[in-house]
Amino acid sequence: MSLLGTGALGRVVRSGVGRRRVQTTVIAVACMMAVAAAVIAGALIVATNAPFDHAFAKQHGAHITAQFDPAKVSAAALKETGRLDGVTASAGPYPTTTFNRLTLVGRSGPHSKVDDLDLRAGRWATKPGEIVLSASFMNSPLRIGSVMKASDAADSQGLTVVGFALSSGRSADAWATPGQVRALASKDSPVTSQMLYRFESAGSKGQIAADRKLLAAAVPSGSLLATQSYLDTKHSADRGAAATIPFLVAFGVLGIVMSVIIVSSVISGAVGTGLRRIGILKAIGFTPREVVRAYVAQALIPAAAGIALGIVLGNVLAVPLLADTAQVYGGVSLSVTWWVDVVVPAVALLIVTVAALVPALRAGRLRTVEAIAVGRAPRTGRGQWAHRTAGWLPLPRAVTYGLASPFTHPVRTAAMLLAVAFGTVAATFAVGLTSSLNAVGSAQDPQDRADVTAVSGGAAQNRGPGPAGADRKPPSADPAKVSAAIKAQSGTASYYGMTQTDVTVAGISGSVEATLYQGDSESGSYEMISGHWITGAGQVVVPTRFLERTGTRLGDTVRVTLGKDTQSLRIVGEVFDTSNDGLSVHADMASFAGARPQAFQIQVKHGVSPTDYAAKLATVVRPLGGDVMANENSQQDGMILVLDSIAALLTLMLVSVAGLGVLNSVVLDTRERVHDLGVCKALGMSPRQTVSLVLASVAGIGVFGGLIGVPLGFALHGYILPVMGHAAGTDLPPSVLDVYDVPELVLLGLAGIAIALLGALLPSGWAARARTATALRTE
Repeated sequence: MSLLGTGALGRVVRSGVGRRRVQTTVIAVACMMAVAAAVIAGALIVATNAPFDHAFAKQHGAHITAQFDPAKVSAAALKETGRLDGVTASAGPYPTTTFNRLTLVGRSGPHSKVDDLDLRAGRWATKPGEIVLSASFMNSPLRIGSVMKASDAADSQGLTVVGFALSSGRSADAWATPGQVRALASKDSPVTSQMLYRFESAGSKGQIAADRKLLAAAVPSGSLLATQSYLDTKHSADRGAAATIPFLVAFGVLGIVMSVIIVSSVISGAVGTGLRRIGILKAIGFTPREVVRAYVAQALIPAAAGIALGIVLGNVLAVPLLADTAQVYGGVSLSVTWWVDVVVPAVALLIVTVAALVPALRAGRLRTVEAIAVGRAPRTGRGQWAHRTAGWLPLPRAVTYGLASPFTHPVRTAAMLLAVAFGTVAATFAVGLTSSLNAVGSAQDPQDRADVTAVSGGAAQNRGPGPAGADRKPPSADPAKVSAAIKAQSGTASYYGMTQTDVTVAGISGSVEATLYQGDSESGSYEMISGHWITGAGQVVVPTRFLERTGTRLGDTVRVTLGKDTQSLRIVGEVFDTSNDGLSVHADMASFAGARPQAFQIQVKHGVSPTDYAAKLATVVRPLGGDVMANENSQQDGMILVLDSIAALLTLMLVSVAGLGVLNSVVLDTRERVHDLGVCKALGMSPRQTVSLVLASVAGIGVFGGLIGVPLGFALHGYILPVMGHAAGTDLPPSVLDVYDVPELVLLGLAGIAIALLGALLPSGWAARARTATALRTE
């Protein structure tokens, strides 16, 4: 037999659903919002759970990307390496060269057995003069139709951007036709041959090293120029994705708790206020089992409708967020994983069934006479002490009556208080999270704080790739002359020189990026986690990851080698720097003999236009062989924008669910007291006083909900942010953690009152409009 039943039972269920329209709507909408929030959180957790692995598997990414010298090994011989034992698939050889400091690979199409590219926008390059860029450039000023040149020379060949493609293993920065790549080759940028391999065993560095030895042994000595392991790319991608998981789990848990509180409160109230009707049903012959089925069905019908709508809404709202996530991580499905759409509604239905079953079973066991005697009004005497106490307050009687009302139904009040508190928790956590994420964005590139950048070059360290200046030839001016020109320029407030280069550090294999500073670089310093910024030669500041990797701490010394110059530098600070997987150092340029600045970061005086200043300085610097540009405000990191959007959306949904919980509770209270309201109106209570009474009944709950929710939200932020930082391999500076101030916390506390009052607004209007005679006739 179906749950809905047939005959009289079916009519009872349909009547209950249709008669309690507000309650039915609240159940449906609350379930819809809770399920939609759960679907979004679940979809994003799946999307950010090892996104590199999903993209890599989908694109059949290369475990090893190898570069060979075509003068020492033929294309036929390279193809034969794909038949080596342990090699499961290979692609190539593809001609490769350098264009504008970009690794440019010649491929006739995006698809291949290995590294099957995902064309994100535009089309593939099919003729000379066209180029396809990596999807990492999609947030840059470069667009489809932009022209990139190798240099500023008039005869420099330009390539038109026709598309953007994603390589999960980052096998190249750009692609063109094979003929175009060969035509661009020069003495300084000769053509090499790229091969892409997949192996049976490639899950560890040791296995990758063995695979590389296999390739090296299969070709003539010296023909294997370089290899790139997918593990390095995977490590970097997984660290970035791991930081988002705690954030999404926090919102997911909040959504689950909120849904349990609201749905349980709504359904319990629906059953609890129908006890008199239950007694009548038993009196006319309904069995306890039929009564239980009737009230469970009355809850499940609107809940099922809301859950179905929530699945649809969650899928619709998740698509743009998944699209943004895919743009950041790559390889993310733009649709919600099928099992999320199965598990979430199943769990939601289970929660609704249990929430309805508990009070329904109580109703089924209730004796007929007792159920009929319950009526609609609250039990006599409950909460009378609160009314007597509130009566002593110097407030209008309608307000004191409303303030005492919550004590009549302590269980319902507790549920409403929890709903408001968790709504305030969500709002407090979201405000702190977005503030912290924005602080992270502003702390990531401190050089962007400069108004103007003057580039001198003078070093091979001017490394890319990067959209900014990608169509410029690296300058080669004398840094001393550029520095003198800046100093002599009117409008200069302060400036410092800097250069980036690769160094070796004792205890770390491979190269480490070093940023060296000349002059007072305090204005361009990274946010300090501990210690202080460099103040002179012999000092170095490093990120958290560097300290962990080398087993050092503040006060220790590290041996750093630049070229042939080796220096022992003392660690004086720990900085918030996540670039290069946290393996970088920042030191004074005077620590190394022969180091020269390649760029100068300039602050202009107040009232001076950076654009005008840059134009004037350029007239002096460009003839020297340098360049000058006014800095634009850098765009926020893509993932920060995505997380901001997710936080805002989920918070709005959770706060809406909290408001619906208040709405339902106030509707129940108002209907239970409708006869009392009629008496009050007959004695002279005005509609405005009626509204005041209803709003006052939730005002205290809003105050206490805010007082509970704000500290919990503050504590949740203080717990989640360090976890996110540790997942990304870094500690966080105070500027990222300490984002709340007292006025902001006070306003967030008022959010609890706002949630409560907004939830009670509609019922208060209904109560004010109710006619006195109608209210007096209601039982």
